[in-house]
Amino acid sequence: MKEQFKKFLNEEQDPKAIEKIASKLSDLLMKNEEIGYIAVQKKPAITVLPDSIVMTNKRIIICQPKNLGLSMNFIDYTWDEIEGTFVKENILGSEFSFTTRTNMEVSIDYIPKIQARKIFTYAKEQLDILKSGSALNATVIDEVPVISIEEEVEIIEEMETEEVTNFTEIMPVLQPNFTAENQEFEAISTSPKDKSLNDLSQDELFEKLQNYKKLLDNGLILQGEYDAFKKEILSFM
Repeated sequence: MKEQFKKFLNEEQDPKAIEKIASKLSDLLMKNEEIGYIAVQKKPAITVLPDSIVMTNKRIIICQPKNLGLSMNFIDYTWDEIEGTFVKENILGSEFSFTTRTNMEVSIDYIPKIQARKIFTYAKEQLDILKSGSALNATVIDEVPVISIEEEVEIIEEMETEEVTNFTEIMPVLQPNFTAENQEFEAISTSPKDKSLNDLSQDELFEKLQNYKKLLDNGLILQGEYDAFKKEILSFM
């Protein structure tokens, strides 16, 4: 692992800081996670315990030594949490900062300018990759066919009709008991054409179709009769 970190010693990184980070990160990296760049803080005075920024293909890791270097705090932010990254070049080094989607701002100063530029470029590349992936997923979702409500209702209605047809083929037709409610339905069925279908509104046609369905459900008309009434009403809708 330490051999892999030698490539990050080309832009004034502190070798001791890189060595300490290498010993810690070997147990922190996730599966398929790769380090892209490491920037090490360099203050004007002697920096005994510099902070570091580790860029991977999955997240940004802030490394902060504590207790005279005997321990170290690691704070990580995944790329989908980050809203934007910024670099401000000062006379003595640069300040690298980024904001999260929860309006949190994180910054580390006194980063050597060339290192700050490198991590800024790497961060922009990762954010662009993330945005490209999100745009691709959105395109795939848009291409999923959507069944309109009318088509769905028609499919359900056809299935219900088929079930009723099969039911009438299996069960014998029973003579209905002519209660007051059935007599009311009979009155509806004996005079379905009191008013010309052509003169009815859409709501009235739909109500008439519902009445025929009630007659069918109560066994007052046959399936064939209902289908004929339904076909005639639908031709005027």
